[in-house]
Amino acid sequence: MADLARVLAEVVPSAHYVGGIVRGSLMRKDSSDIDLALPPQDVKPAALVLAKKLKAAAFEMDAEFGVWRLVTHKDKVQIDLTSYQGKDLKADLLRRDFAFNSLAYPVSAVPEIQIKKQKNGTAKIRLTKLKKDLIVDLSGGLADVSAKVIRMNNPRVFKDDPLRMLRAFRSAAELGFSIDEKTLKQIKKDAALIVQPAGERVQEELQRLFSTSKAYENLILMDKYGLLTALFPELEPQRTCAEVYYGKGGVLKHTLDVFRRMEYLLDNLPKAFSKYAKKLAPVAVSKPLFKMAALLHDVAKPATAKVQGDRLRFFYHEEKGAKMAKVILERLHYSRADMRLICAMIGEHLRPSNLASNDIITDRGAFHFFRDLGEAGVPMLLLCWADYASYVTDAQLKRILPKSADRMLTIAQAQKTANIGKTLRHMQVLNLLLKKFFDQPKKVRPARIITGRDVMDVLALPPSPKIGEILDAVADAQVDGTVTDRESALAFLKTLDLRGQHVHPSKK
Repeated sequence: MADLARVLAEVVPSAHYVGGIVRGSLMRKDSSDIDLALPPQDVKPAALVLAKKLKAAAFEMDAEFGVWRLVTHKDKVQIDLTSYQGKDLKADLLRRDFAFNSLAYPVSAVPEIQIKKQKNGTAKIRLTKLKKDLIVDLSGGLADVSAKVIRMNNPRVFKDDPLRMLRAFRSAAELGFSIDEKTLKQIKKDAALIVQPAGERVQEELQRLFSTSKAYENLILMDKYGLLTALFPELEPQRTCAEVYYGKGGVLKHTLDVFRRMEYLLDNLPKAFSKYAKKLAPVAVSKPLFKMAALLHDVAKPATAKVQGDRLRFFYHEEKGAKMAKVILERLHYSRADMRLICAMIGEHLRPSNLASNDIITDRGAFHFFRDLGEAGVPMLLLCWADYASYVTDAQLKRILPKSADRMLTIAQAQKTANIGKTLRHMQVLNLLLKKFFDQPKKVRPARIITGRDVMDVLALPPSPKIGEILDAVADAQVDGTVTDRESALAFLKTLDLRGQHVHPSKK
């Protein structure tokens, strides 16, 4: 589509390239689409003519704001045509959120357009050979791009659309920019407005923020200027909870430390799990979900905090936390599948610690763990790693990581070095569980060798929940080696004592 710029200049000579395509091109970065701003009366006619000339699908995206979208059939280039938000281009640019997004370039100047097709079928686009003297810059956006600064266009930008506050931090994380002090102070004044945008819009910004490697530092800044707990009011009680244990900042400090460790882990899997990094990579692509789980994993600690003797305890905080997390995620319109995964991770995140309370992790214990957790089993191990790693310093973490795949320390050995030993042992437990999962699947994920129908036929039982219990007992026997094939499984059925509430092998 070498002549795209020429076709645009012929059909919409009064239009301007605006927003991300201009800023990104100046930074030599690709954009996912082309945004054009033009007079309201020109939008629909231009969209229909361009659709024909470019062999593109065209449809109205937003009738209220006058937005039409085109997607070319061949290269999948996305072009959005938008009416001026104001009487003219100047008014439109000054209404935009940040100065670096308020740049425009005339379509009539016919810049070169580079198009790169992606493996997923989309296109990446960049304008090249831009003439700086033709760039429309009414707010000092060029200087901000050069200085890598995010600066609001005017004090009303967040009142006009409160989501822009979150977008400031997301943009800072994605681009490696800083947010100027006046903008941050305005965010602090307007933070309470963040409850107004639709949940799915907030979720999209969070997903993009959490996809970066700079989410933690921006969360810290969000908290400093009041946006974090305005967005997640459930986290505010953490700030003064358990300060005697976690230090100033209480559970919230711990939560953010866990988030930081999760971000480190997802960016450095080979350092944490050297043998299984490649196998974990497909799981770890869900960075935003895992970081959200880290952010909410202890959300219920303040509500469950109780002093017992001389200790502060948080009984059942993981179960209550899963329920609280579900409410938060529903508010943000997360999918059912994503909510199920995050809530399972939160609701069971103490399970590895319970396993670690024994000197030996049995195959049966590992089998029950992965059976009960299902799809959340391996992801939850990553959450636990981040949780355990939050209790040691960066230097200590660097020192123990090479030992985390070693033979597991005994409880007595771990206790000799306080937190460092306990953390190392817990990491060794996680490595052991991954070893059993990936290297010994027959022991922790045994294939079912008989069916519920087999159970009913052999034992003359009607359909009932007990059939599932019996199949679980057979799976336990597979893990123990008592059952190895279909024949031995059918024989094992006849040894079961079915009289009690739970099925177990008969002692007769």
